[in-house]
Amino acid sequence: MNILMVSLGCDKNLCDSETMLGLLQEANYSITNDEEQADAVIINTCSFIQDAMEESIQTILEMAQLKSGRLKYLIVTGCLAERYKEKIFEEIPEVDACIGTTSFDKIVSVLEALSNNERVCVYDSIDRLATSFEKKVITSGTFMGYLKIAEGCNKYCTYCIIPHIRGRFRSVPMENLIAQAGYMAFMGITELVLVAQETTGYGIDLYGEKALPKLVHELAKIDGIRMIRLLYCYPEEITDEMIQMFACEPKLAHYIDMPLQHCEDEILKCMGRRTDKASILDIIARLRKAVPDIAIRTTFITGFPGETEEQHKKVLEFIDEVEFDRLGVFTYSREDGTPAAQYPNQVEEATAKRWQQEIMELQQEISLDKNIALIGTVIQVVIEGYDPSEDVYVGRSYKDAPNVDGLVFVHCDYELMSGCYVDVKITEAGPYDLIGVIVDEFTE
Repeated sequence: MNILMVSLGCDKNLCDSETMLGLLQEANYSITNDEEQADAVIINTCSFIQDAMEESIQTILEMAQLKSGRLKYLIVTGCLAERYKEKIFEEIPEVDACIGTTSFDKIVSVLEALSNNERVCVYDSIDRLATSFEKKVITSGTFMGYLKIAEGCNKYCTYCIIPHIRGRFRSVPMENLIAQAGYMAFMGITELVLVAQETTGYGIDLYGEKALPKLVHELAKIDGIRMIRLLYCYPEEITDEMIQMFACEPKLAHYIDMPLQHCEDEILKCMGRRTDKASILDIIARLRKAVPDIAIRTTFITGFPGETEEQHKKVLEFIDEVEFDRLGVFTYSREDGTPAAQYPNQVEEATAKRWQQEIMELQQEISLDKNIALIGTVIQVVIEGYDPSEDVYVGRSYKDAPNVDGLVFVHCDYELMSGCYVDVKITEAGPYDLIGVIVDEFTE
């Protein structure tokens, strides 16, 4: 039987998809990327915000049309399946199986049940931790891979549905993560990107303390791993030990993704965030003091209920003062089942989008200035591919997380292999991307 996997949404979802693919491969199912050759399609859905939910529904409907041909089974997993488990079968009768967010490791038994002409619905407690599988199928197509170190969240921000569909925070045991990372290194992965709803809380539930520094040090011991990157670090959870981890662990990229969402205390409180502006400024100052070249990425939300024009201007002033290296902006999405959906003074979508645009225009100026300052310097770049139309190699520096940040375009008069690390002298700069020339042969 040929299986097609469609993974939507975030990198955490992608980790679940890769685990399912590994389990299916182990059970001797064939994996295909051709929808016309698929006997079964698995859609790992997202429903974090309205746009993601609409994309998931549209994808399900598009795949359902394949049932007029070869396709026998349509399986829906992930956040949409968890959030609307009572409605999916009713609204989309072409769906043959629904699997909750904590049950994806049962994908093989689900397919076996479907072969017996049973319609299948598998939902475990949202506080269950699905069994990890070491030999997942890595789908990045490059030399980086995501390692999900925890599931769920205990924060309960008032705008966020995740704790209700992903459950409480629970860490993956360290020995399982080391085994997974070792297998990834064996498969050629050199850059590990650690992800979770919140990476900074790793270990508190299992070991009674924040164990992220210990985990990073253990992962760094694995032969073949050259770089470890951290995403989704909540500012209030960053300790002095974690800051020193950046300064002392050579394999840890000097890069941190620290979602803030806002900077004004009144809005932060309404969001249910557990920090304030003074604390945010303090943690940024301490990070930059200990690690002067650290690249700080963050995200903001515009149009949260009750946000005013004056508070938006304060956000612009804050961003202008701090000068983040990387920054993304989302407009507020009013999600059913969250406290913020019931808040008064909902902001008009047009206003939220205008504020989003103003923030991005400011950030483009900041980013361009920072990139221009790199002209003439030499940075290390990992090569990820080649663009024949421009006769240029494409790569990333430590400042660039995959799929969210910029690229470095490298001119070189000899062939470079994907996955090699090269020194590049920067010659041109844009708001997001850099252009440079190779100054030395690749190091590996």
